[in-house]
Amino acid sequence: MKLYTCTNCKSPLYFENSTCLNCKHVVGFEVGQFNLIALDNNINGYSSVDNKNELYRYCANAVHGTCNWLVPVAQTSQFCIACELNRTIPELSSQINVQKWQRIEIAKHRLVYSLIRLRLPVKAKKSVDETGGIAFDFIGNISSTERVMTGHDNGVITLNIEEADEGELVRNKLHLGEKYRTLLGHFRHEIGHYYWDVLIKDSPNVEKFRQLFGNEERDYEQALALYYQHGIQPNWNSFFISPYASSHPWEDWAESWAHYMHLMDTLETAWSFGIGIHRSEMQTEVDHDPYTMTDFDAIINTWFPLTFAVNSLNRSMGHADFYPFIVSAPVIEKLKFIHEVCGVGKQVNSKAA
Repeated sequence: MKLYTCTNCKSPLYFENSTCLNCKHVVGFEVGQFNLIALDNNINGYSSVDNKNELYRYCANAVHGTCNWLVPVAQTSQFCIACELNRTIPELSSQINVQKWQRIEIAKHRLVYSLIRLRLPVKAKKSVDETGGIAFDFIGNISSTERVMTGHDNGVITLNIEEADEGELVRNKLHLGEKYRTLLGHFRHEIGHYYWDVLIKDSPNVEKFRQLFGNEERDYEQALALYYQHGIQPNWNSFFISPYASSHPWEDWAESWAHYMHLMDTLETAWSFGIGIHRSEMQTEVDHDPYTMTDFDAIINTWFPLTFAVNSLNRSMGHADFYPFIVSAPVIEKLKFIHEVCGVGKQVNSKAA
């Protein structure tokens, strides 16, 4: 995520800000510019303080405090590109549901930001591509005995809104033995299944995928049953980014995909802040935007010193490690493959040429 500053007064802003606390201008995210812009309110809509000719309105979900993205006045849809993906939202008569939805949307908007930065196709199933697009269903449990399962099916990503309850998230994390479990992590994992269909299925990439991840034609339901029946492989971290990744090649891809997105977004943040590690035995300078870099080895060599430093900072505050992962050589090859199939850097460099 980039570091944003108010385009009116240059004060720093968080990605989720809708108001600059310094100059009091309302601000909104303009996806075409990839920027948070300060706005003046005009008769016909909002205009940038720097350009009175461009008129915007806020996404319709702004009234619920769930979105700060802007929509050009000329656009017919009342929703931004991120909210256009929603098919089902929680029942809003409950204030608790509204609060959960707000947390969900913070994570989902960060997901969509990264997908656009990766130049991946982001199309709404309901309005643009009914067969190949993306749809989000945010649903609560039907009853105490009927739980909604978080998952992916043909572009439809279902999220149990109870995952937005911090207590429930921690309970699930402990129950499943996961060192890392977040809303953003859920989104990145499930969207990974969707992009397997987009980037790997029925493509020339499938053979390289099978070399690295295994044959996805292996029975999925049976593989998961065996995983839950026999438990975690004792040497899983020699080959996989997480225990669950060992259950089936599709889950290995989705877990690796999520990890790749964690890595890229965090490095972009570090680059935006000009972060570097300057110890003689461990040095790195995050001096490039990772979304413009074709060399994944350079990315991963920057990543390891950064995560060691941030883990040390977390421990100084009495918190668990920021980055509780061991990344083996086979996992690095999987992440590199994802970088390649996304074509990161190549698109940017070809445009420059």
